[in-house]
Amino acid sequence: MSMCGGWSDIKLFDPEVKRICFEVRPMIEKMVGTDFKIFIPLVWSSQVVAGTNYMFKVLVDVDGDGVCVHALIFQPLPCSEKELSVMKIQCHKSIDDPLIPPEHLQK
Repeated sequence: MSMCGGWSDIKLFDPEVKRICFEVRPMIEKMVGTDFKIFIPLVWSSQVVAGTNYMFKVLVDVDGDGVCVHALIFQPLPCSEKELSVMKIQCHKSIDDPLIPPEHLQK
């Protein structure tokens, strides 16, 4: 278990987190500027804040290249009545690149 404000260990996707990942797929595709031929969630990590930050590693295929996208997602608290948002993406990552949160979010 992670400490409050710290990032969790890297985990495989469970059904709930996979649902979140697929919900933000159109936003990620818009930020990248293309529709992915494949979109396979691989691993994730989370950080509890005033809501939850997620880092997702997703295998995508743009031009037959089979690269990964790392996405930082913010899920606000339910009482805020706000939507999920994609805060940042990193494109053209290899499957072996570690999933590392942005520096300003590391504790």
